[in-house]
Amino acid sequence: MAAPKKGRSASAQSKPGRSLALILIAIVALTGGMFVSGHTTPRLGIDLAGGTSITLKAKADQGSAINKANMDTAVDIMNRRVNGLGVSEAEVQTQGTDNIIVNIPRGTNSKEAQQQVGTTAKLYFRPVLASEPSGAAASPSPSGSPTSGSSPKPGAGSPSPSASSSQKASSSGTASPTASATTQGRAVTDALKAGSSPSPSATPTGGSSPKPTPSASGGTDTAKLQAAFTALDCTKPDQRAKAGKDAKPGEATIACGTVGKNPYKYLLGPVGVDGTEVKKAQAVFDTQGASGWQVQMTFNSTGAKKFADITGELAKNQAPQNEFGIVLDGEVVSSPYVSLAITGGSAYISGHFTQQEAQSLANMLSYGALPLSFQEQSVTTVTAALGGEQLHAGLLAGAIGLALVVLYLVIYYRGLSLVAMASLLVSAILTYVIMSLLGPAIHFALNLPAVCGAIVAIGITADSFIVYFERIRDEIREGRSLRPAVERAWPRARRTVLVSDFVSFLAAAVLFIVTVGKVQGFAFTLGLTTVLDVVVVFLFTKPLMTLLARRTFFANGHKWSGLDPKSLGGKPPLRRTRRPAGPAAGPVDPKEA
Repeated sequence: MAAPKKGRSASAQSKPGRSLALILIAIVALTGGMFVSGHTTPRLGIDLAGGTSITLKAKADQGSAINKANMDTAVDIMNRRVNGLGVSEAEVQTQGTDNIIVNIPRGTNSKEAQQQVGTTAKLYFRPVLASEPSGAAASPSPSGSPTSGSSPKPGAGSPSPSASSSQKASSSGTASPTASATTQGRAVTDALKAGSSPSPSATPTGGSSPKPTPSASGGTDTAKLQAAFTALDCTKPDQRAKAGKDAKPGEATIACGTVGKNPYKYLLGPVGVDGTEVKKAQAVFDTQGASGWQVQMTFNSTGAKKFADITGELAKNQAPQNEFGIVLDGEVVSSPYVSLAITGGSAYISGHFTQQEAQSLANMLSYGALPLSFQEQSVTTVTAALGGEQLHAGLLAGAIGLALVVLYLVIYYRGLSLVAMASLLVSAILTYVIMSLLGPAIHFALNLPAVCGAIVAIGITADSFIVYFERIRDEIREGRSLRPAVERAWPRARRTVLVSDFVSFLAAAVLFIVTVGKVQGFAFTLGLTTVLDVVVVFLFTKPLMTLLARRTFFANGHKWSGLDPKSLGGKPPLRRTRRPAGPAAGPVDPKEA
């Protein structure tokens, strides 16, 4: 029989401690990184930790078709809108052809995120024709000419923002009447006759008055709109929800907003600037003046021209017709006034914002223009208690599966089960540590399907050990001792393990690519544990078997070692024989007891 080849196998046999030291160093380094990062547990998904899941259905009522491109754009905008609130753990994805699922984990500002995601209609800038308190909040207020920081701001509970050029900061301090100080007692009919919206193509320097729109000047339409404005009660949720919902961009409409804690109703002209023309909006703190938090807006070239035109016309009017309403999903989220034409393509909105209010308005301006409108189909909230129960059930299932695998290994492989259990323990430690690190790194969340993937991985990992153990037993049945059997069995077992794990990883990769949502958690976990299985078998299981083959308990084939030649039906030990010298020597059987 030929002597075993020297090289890689001989090196691995003589120095298995290097591989064991390498994987030990990797475990220590990863564990240290986990504790240093402060994330010592995997981040849990909604179904385990609790949270809110929102289902939105697309509607083709904005002039855009429901197709993959528009749905992907909507998902991207919603994702950036929610992430702008700091809810980086939120998950936004499509389901089918016309549904979007938004998952917001517990522990984040899920209520505000739900409001932001549910606000899915077009964003518009409309000139204000008239405004007044609605319902019980409608009470006369004294007239006056306050400064820019004293006009009411809908939606934030603080004074109204003023719009001014970022290149002309002095314009924000120009005294201007407030909406509440001048709208009381103003006839709605006068507003409709004289306060129609300027066209975006109007020339600010032309000196001409704005042209009335058909919806504001037609007698019948004017009367209907006036009656609707008069009858609108924004304190009633049903009326507030329906106000201005079906309005077309080129027509005047009514809408509701909030000033402080009081509801306000608005009569708005046709759209002057579309939200899609806002290139960027961000919340910034004014370190030079006393304005505090502001919202900076930057328009694209088309939007800059329209915004300059409309602000030039609005600056000529008295309050409230010098204001423009920022309308999102039929709701006036802000109504800053204008004291002069704003050119340069950028502007800011100020008005005693808090940081959260400024950030919220900036998110609406940046991410409010969706290609489709959406209707909220369902909102499902998983409590922490229910999530805990599901986590407990998942862990219990994993423990039962692991116990059955260990029981089988102990009964069938006896002493070799110690190698398998040690390898499973190393694989479990690596999986846990890496999952904990992937939470803050790539926002990986452990959900129920991911737990299922980890349970399936127990069988995949154990299968690799079984393949190697059976190859070793085959060599012992052929009459070889344990040390050469361990080395001769490894090449064939290695090939089988690699092929098997490659197939499992390929299936996990395909599943991860072609699916969405929670199924991806299963695929990701399965792929991760498959890769770790290869690492553990090569760097831990094989070197450990090489060391144990030198121990008397295993080398002599103790009956509890799982490698007893008698119980395995092994042949007599193989021995080398020398061919007798001389031509008379006959053939010699290489296998001789």
